[in-house]
Amino acid sequence: MLNSINEAFGLHKVDLRTYSPLALAFIGDSVFATVVKTVIIERGNCQGAKLHSYSAHLVRAESQAKMFDLWKEIITEEEGDILKRGRNAKSVNGTKYASEEDYRKATAVEALTGYLFLAGCEERLCELIRLGIDAVLDADNGKDA
Repeated sequence: MLNSINEAFGLHKVDLRTYSPLALAFIGDSVFATVVKTVIIERGNCQGAKLHSYSAHLVRAESQAKMFDLWKEIITEEEGDILKRGRNAKSVNGTKYASEEDYRKATAVEALTGYLFLAGCEERLCELIRLGIDAVLDADNGKDA
């Protein structure tokens, strides 16, 4: 997908190390939500409100914090550096609906998601998100999302 976007808009490759963790999280937020929504819709068509509820559960900071805790144990050193930078990034927005710790972990998950997307590592990205979704659902005692 990224190659198609780059070609269609005449974009050039940028050194990913030049992006701030919040810039990576900016794109990662959208990519993460798109993957989650794709998984949910492919599992079965249902009412829009239910689709939204299922996806909102998986993309909220609390769920992403659970994914962070799993990911930090299974990622490469390079991925760990991105995750750490994302967690330590100072955002001016803050959060109303999550603890500061969960919000920082969620930012880290989104930063790594953005990094993997921009690096063209789609397989690895899908692998980590799949493991994350499974971990959240397991933590929810098997509730279907």
